[in-house]
Amino acid sequence: MELIDFYKEAGIDKEVFEYGKKAEEKLKDRFARIDEMAELNQIKVLSAMRKERVSYDCLNGTTGYGYGDVGRDTLEKVYADVFHGEDALVRPQITCGTHAIALALFSNLRPGDTFLSIAGKPYDTLDDVIGINPCPGSLAEYGVRYAQADLKPDSSFDFDAIRNAIDEHTKVVEIQRSKGYATRKSFSVDEIGEAIHFVKSIKPDVLVFVDNCYGEFVEDKEPLEVGADFMAGSLIKNPGGGLAPIGGYIVGKSECIENAANRLTSPGLGREVGASLNAMRDFYQGFFLAPTVTAAAEKGAILAAEIFEGLGYKCVPKADEDRHDIIQAVELKTAKALCAFCEGIQAASPIDSYVKPEPWDMPGYSDKVIMAAGTFVSGASIELSADGPLREPYAAYFQGGLTYPHAKLGILMALQYLVNAGEISLK
Repeated sequence: MELIDFYKEAGIDKEVFEYGKKAEEKLKDRFARIDEMAELNQIKVLSAMRKERVSYDCLNGTTGYGYGDVGRDTLEKVYADVFHGEDALVRPQITCGTHAIALALFSNLRPGDTFLSIAGKPYDTLDDVIGINPCPGSLAEYGVRYAQADLKPDSSFDFDAIRNAIDEHTKVVEIQRSKGYATRKSFSVDEIGEAIHFVKSIKPDVLVFVDNCYGEFVEDKEPLEVGADFMAGSLIKNPGGGLAPIGGYIVGKSECIENAANRLTSPGLGREVGASLNAMRDFYQGFFLAPTVTAAAEKGAILAAEIFEGLGYKCVPKADEDRHDIIQAVELKTAKALCAFCEGIQAASPIDSYVKPEPWDMPGYSDKVIMAAGTFVSGASIELSADGPLREPYAAYFQGGLTYPHAKLGILMALQYLVNAGEISLK
């Protein structure tokens, strides 16, 4: 049988397959550069694991208090080495990316401080954390003020607005690396470094925090290398490599990490407690695989941009632009098209492929959200997934794919569902 025959059996029409093939052929040189980046980052991770003398004993978990958990403590040294931080906190007790960010912020802000976001409003799930939406236990309830500097129309930092927003109370400045549910560009590490340099020139003692979700291993360096004080992310995104079943990380200056550890457990206990249970093998192996898994997801994102841009849809980033995270936004213009796209992704999933995703009032979001995620780890967005809020411009946020062939099939299936829904014609 020919490859096209297998795609036909999977539900992909000849026209859809051929359209995808033509798009893919244009990307060979781009994919080769991504493979080189994966190789570089793979060596970086392996070198850190060798330096910290990761042993088979590190793969075993602990229970109870978790005192003397050699696997947990060594893994945190590996993360600190790879991401160039003084220290790291990598724990299964950190439940998700939002939790990691909230933990980083609550632990390093005090009543009377101001938290300033310089990349516009942060991701939707932080509205409750900050107190933009009144919520019990928010930063606002603890007397932390919030300020915001919006981006320029071209998605670049507005340095005049940043200068005007910084005052004597500004304690933490946040930069969200990825676009979130906005159709802006994501920031390169160098752009983040330029913004950090500017902020520090105005207020040298300010702490700069980077929400690093979706950006790990896409470039050859990370935000701590260009002046960030601390950063955080989720293990069910890039650094978990598709194997981590839960968890998050915070990496950066020792003081920031100690504060986070005291907030995660309690003052006086800090990082010394927190059993790793049975997560260590998956945490280590996932981190080891993360550079190549991230590369597969990035290739899938670029293919999606190439296909849908060619069909007249606005894509952020564009197919030929440099990438700084694994997320591909496709503005689909109508709710019907957004739902069809997500239905196609779900249909191409290894888990729950028979389920039809429906928009719903998802906790932490202001609009109904449709989410396709037939994943081995529930909600893991390093795995093939797509989601978006039902609001204009009805953008689908496509990400993940543990392997490039799966990401490719998912994109073609999304295209097929749009064709079936009458939203696209390839003839």
